Formats: sequence, structure tokens, C-alpha cells
Amino acid sequence: MSEAKLFLIPSPMGESETKHVFPDYNWEVILSLKYFLVENIRTARRFLKLMDKKIVIDDLHFEVLDKHTKYEEYSRFLNPIKNGESIGVISEAGCPGIADPGAEITLFAHQNNIEVVPLVGPSSILMAQMASGLNGQSFAFNGYIPIKGDKPIKELKRLEQRSRQDNQSQSFIEAPYRNMQLLEIMLKTLSPSTKLCIAAGITTEQEYIKTRTIKQWKGKLPQIHKIPTIFIFLA
Repeated sequence: MSEAKLFLIPSPMGESETKHVFPDYNWEVILSLKYFLVENIRTARRFLKLMDKKIVIDDLHFEVLDKHTKYEEYSRFLNPIKNGESIGVISEAGCPGIADPGAEITLFAHQNNIEVVPLVGPSSILMAQMASGLNGQSFAFNGYIPIKGDKPIKELKRLEQRSRQDNQSQSFIEAPYRNMQLLEIMLKTLSPSTKLCIAAGITTEQEYIKTRTIKQWKGKLPQIHKIPTIFIFLA
């Protein structure tokens, strides 16, 4: 690694064996780095120690990169690269830049001719799509569904119409503690024939992935309260 780079390092999506979801090359990269941009320092430190117990955490440098980070800080964050030191970006869970604050600093790196290297790792969005059995040729990730008033109903109807017109899978997420609330709204809003995949706790011991029609889900909902979940439907 002669030229300094910005490495995008996936992290676990829950309690899981690192050897099951990360290739050895990730370990090599991590061990070569001293500088990290992380969404949560405590979580990142725990992840790095999990990857290799020999890592001396106090020798590493961490900067917080989250939704509150100001654009003006990006240049300072990437200063080590100017001095030949590569930097790793670690999100709270999953892949940096995907439903994650890491996207903006990655774009900043491109604009400043810094090489960006994404490492292999678990993405709940792609893994859910893979396992859903729904259209993988055309799909869209929509982030969080609006939650206030009748907004979730309007948004679900809009996405269902788009799915029906374009034969496109529509995926989204919700704060884990509101999973069951969102599921109940979907059962009341979506067409009985619309297929819905519930993919919860991917790569963890709680993993649950099932695809059924809305009609088939009624009265048979899984208990996914507080479990990170991807929802995908196809009308």
C-alpha cells in the first residue's frame, strides 16, 4: 500500500462471527491503518478489537463522522492522506456510504483525487434483496419511510404504485423499535396480493427472512421488535 487511500470498511450488523462475513484481506488493511473515521468511536473500537485482539487501540486515531459532522471538517479529516497515511471509514453497522453518513466524505475524496477502496463485507440491503426472491433486475432502496400522520400510508401507496408500474422491488428500513408499527400499517395499506419480504437480523443468530403475500402475512407476523430489518415488497 504505497499510495495513501481512503478504505471503506464494512462492520458487523450484530453479534456474528467475523470470520463468516469478512475476508482475510480486510484484516490486513485494518492492521495497516492508524487513522479511522467512524460513526461511533465505542462501537468502532469494539469491532477493531474483535477483528484482532492484538490491536493496540490507544495507538489509533479516531474522528467522529456522523450526520452532525460539518462539511468544513472533511479536509482536516483527510489530512493524514496528504502525509502518506491511509484512512479507514467505519459505519455503525454494515457498509459505509450505504444509508450512512460516509457517502459525503467519499465524494469529497473523489473531488480531491484521493483513491477510494471499498472492502468486501455484509450489506443488509443487498443480502435481503438476494434472499427475497423478488425482482433483482430492478429494485430501489428508499431509506426510511415518513412516520408522521398519514405520511406512511401515502408513501407506501406511492411506492406500491411505482412497483406495479415498473415491476420494481421497493425496499426500505425503519427504526427497529417501530418495526411492528410499520408492519401493521403495511398490512392495512398494501394490496393483499403484494409480496412482502421481511429480512431481520441478517448475519446474526436472530436472522429471519421470509417472503409472503400481504394476505398470507396477516395474523402471522414475526416478532422483530428492536431487530434491524429490511422490508422489500413487489406489487
